[in-house]
Amino acid sequence: MDYVKSEQVTLRGVGLDERWLQERIAEDPSILGLGDLSLIQRERPQLPGGKLDFLLADPEEEIRFEVEVMLGQLDESHIIRCIEYWDIERTRFPQLEHRAVIVAEDITNRFFNIIAILNRAVPIIAVQMNAVKIGERFTLTFTKVLDIAELMIPDVELPGEPVDRPYWEKHSNPVSLAVVDGLVPLIQGNGRAPRITYNKSHIAIGTTGRNFLWCHPRRNVSHCFLDLRLGGESRSDWVRRLDEASIYAAPRGQNMKVRLTAQELSANSGLIKEMLASCDAVERGDGAT
Repeated sequence: MDYVKSEQVTLRGVGLDERWLQERIAEDPSILGLGDLSLIQRERPQLPGGKLDFLLADPEEEIRFEVEVMLGQLDESHIIRCIEYWDIERTRFPQLEHRAVIVAEDITNRFFNIIAILNRAVPIIAVQMNAVKIGERFTLTFTKVLDIAELMIPDVELPGEPVDRPYWEKHSNPVSLAVVDGLVPLIQGNGRAPRITYNKSHIAIGTTGRNFLWCHPRRNVSHCFLDLRLGGESRSDWVRRLDEASIYAAPRGQNMKVRLTAQELSANSGLIKEMLASCDAVERGDGAT
């Protein structure tokens, strides 16, 4: 490939404005680098006044992105407006996850630090846009300079507040808790004695290695939410196999999340048993099976 010298420019420097940029994003939201998102609405009116530049959505993960775009250097009012619109939309649709997204040409260290601090309480994504001129043409690049904190089980598991089995019997749906009870024999069937730890926030399960399964029995629904320590290519394969069995599964940080009902467990016990053995093998240092 031939090397071509480029020059960083600004959109205003090449005679373009924010509306031109919005039109490019509306044509193809994927240029932002946030995934294969769908455009719900451009310049969405907000109740207190003003308009949200873009409301985008990831239909598979049920996540909405409240996106504010500006040319030039990021300023305080842009940050405040982005957070305000994010809060309005999450109040409108509390059943969905929401992300506040700031797109600007110049995000200085001062504002980067402010956004990073806010990121601890508000899921903010900062994207820096660069216009690069090559000869008589130019292109746009979008770089995610700050992402939301990953929701994941840390490598060193933090201790939970210990409780007992009766606590979960009182605070969860019996049908949801029955999923946990149905998983235990499958682990035993792999020749390992399960180690079950009841905590106030979850039920952790392991064998001779670190815990590899965190169960979250639900109070008002029949399924049980599972968090499994499983990453890399093995995780992608298991997401596919569970999806083929009509069981919801998806990446969650470095782990995998699963929603499992008692009926799904009963109909796919062999598949679930194999998956648990794979997770256990990773935590015991045997590699994925």
